[in-house]
Amino acid sequence: MQIWQVVVLTILLMLVLLATRMPVAFSLGAAGGVGLVLLQGTDYATRTLGSVPFSTTATFTLTIIPMFVLMGMLAVRANIAENVFAVAHHFVRRAPGGLGVATVMACAGFSAVSGSSIGTAATMAKLSVEQMRQKGYPPALATGIVAVAGTLGVMIPPSTFLVLYAVMASESVAQMLAAGIVPGLLSALGYVVYIMVAGQRQVSRDHEDLDGAIGEARSELQDKKIVGRQRAASDTVTASRPRVRSLPWRGVAHVAILFLIVIGGMYTGLFTSTESAAIGALAALVILAVENRRQGLRATIRHFRDALLDTAQATSMVFFVVIGSAILSTFFVAAGVTQAITEWVGELPLPPLAVMAILLVCLVPLGMFLESMSILIITVPILVPIAAEFGFSGIWLGIMIVKFIEIGMVTPPVGILTFVVSGATGVKPETVFRGVMPLLGIEAVTTTLLLLFPALTLFLPSLVAV
Repeated sequence: MQIWQVVVLTILLMLVLLATRMPVAFSLGAAGGVGLVLLQGTDYATRTLGSVPFSTTATFTLTIIPMFVLMGMLAVRANIAENVFAVAHHFVRRAPGGLGVATVMACAGFSAVSGSSIGTAATMAKLSVEQMRQKGYPPALATGIVAVAGTLGVMIPPSTFLVLYAVMASESVAQMLAAGIVPGLLSALGYVVYIMVAGQRQVSRDHEDLDGAIGEARSELQDKKIVGRQRAASDTVTASRPRVRSLPWRGVAHVAILFLIVIGGMYTGLFTSTESAAIGALAALVILAVENRRQGLRATIRHFRDALLDTAQATSMVFFVVIGSAILSTFFVAAGVTQAITEWVGELPLPPLAVMAILLVCLVPLGMFLESMSILIITVPILVPIAAEFGFSGIWLGIMIVKFIEIGMVTPPVGILTFVVSGATGVKPETVFRGVMPLLGIEAVTTTLLLLFPALTLFLPSLVAV
C-alpha cells in the first residue's frame, strides 16, 4: 500500500470514528495507531504507542494547565462573574444596548480569571440572557452576544489554548499569554461597537414605553408634593451615592488581583509562568474563603472539593486529547505529510502572507466538524514549520490560530459554544446560530487587522521578561 493511500485511509478512519460519537481523544489516537501499523508495522507502532503518551505529557510546563483550570473553577464558585456583571451593568445601563455591552464587559473580565470559553459562556448565559430578554432583546441577539463574547476565554489570558500552543511550538508561555491581551480586548471592543450601533436597533421598545409611562406617573405625583427643586436635586445626589458605593466592587478587585498575579508576575519576571499559575490558584482559594465566610467552613470546603473534582475532569480531558493528537501527529510526521505540505506551500506563486491567510482560513471549516482543542494540536505541527519558513513570528502565528479557532467555536454546524448557550438557556441552537452570524462579521474585521498588522499582537510580548 502506498503512503498516500495509508494517509487517506487514516483520515477517513478518524472521521468515521468521530461520526460514531467516539470520544475525540480515542478517535485521534486509534486512527493514528492504525496508520502507524499500516505504515511501519506492528513493532514500530507498539514502541511509538508506548513512548509518545509519556514523552508528550511529561513536560513540566504543562503543570500550568491544571493550575489555571483550578483558578477558574474557584473563581466561578466565588461569584466573581456575577459581581463583575453587576458593576458593568450599572455604568453602561443607559448606553445604547447597555445590557448587551455589560455582558461583553463581564465576559472579558471573567475570561481574565477563568481561562475557559465554555465556562465563561455557560456562566454568562445563566446570568444575562434572561435579563436581556426581559429588556426586549430578541432571543437570537441575547444568546448570540453571550456565545460570541464567550470566545474571549480562549484568547484573554490565562488561556489553556495559548499555553498548549506555546508548549508545542517551543515559544515562551509568558510571552504567549501577554500576546493575547490586545487581540482579546480588540475583539471585545468590536462586539461593543456592534451592539451599540446595530444590535440595539433590534431591541423591542415596549419596555421603554412602559418605563416612560411609569416615569410620567411619578412626575405627576411629585408635582403635587410641595418640595423645592434644590431639595429634590440634593436628595437625588444623596440617593445615587449609596448605590455606587453598594455595588459589588469586590468582584472587580478580585479580577484585578488575579490578573495582576498571573500577568504582572510574568511581565515583571517576578514569577515564572508555572509559579504565577500556582499562586493565582492559591489567591483564588483565598477569595473563595472570603466570599463564603458567612456560610461557614463546611461550605468553603464543599466548594473547594467541587472545584478540585471539576479541575480533575477538565485536566484529564485536556491531557487525553493531547495524547490522542500526539499519536496522530506522529503518524503525519512519519508519513511525511508535514514535510510535503511545507514544500508544496513554499512553491505556491503567492506572497507569504497570502499563503498563511489561506492556511489559517482553512481552520474555520475544520472547526465546523472537529473539537477546537483537537484542531489546535493537529494543525500546530503543520503550520509552525511553514510560518518559520516564511519568517513569521511564532507568537503571532499562535494568536492567529487561536483567533480562527474562536470563529470555529461558534460556526455551524458544530459551534460548541452555541450548544453550551442553548443548553444553559433552553433556546434552540438554530436561534443561537442566527444571532451569532452578524457578530462573525465583527470577528472577520478584527482578524483582518491582526493579520495585516502583527505589531498589534507582538508589542506586549516584546516587553515581557523571558
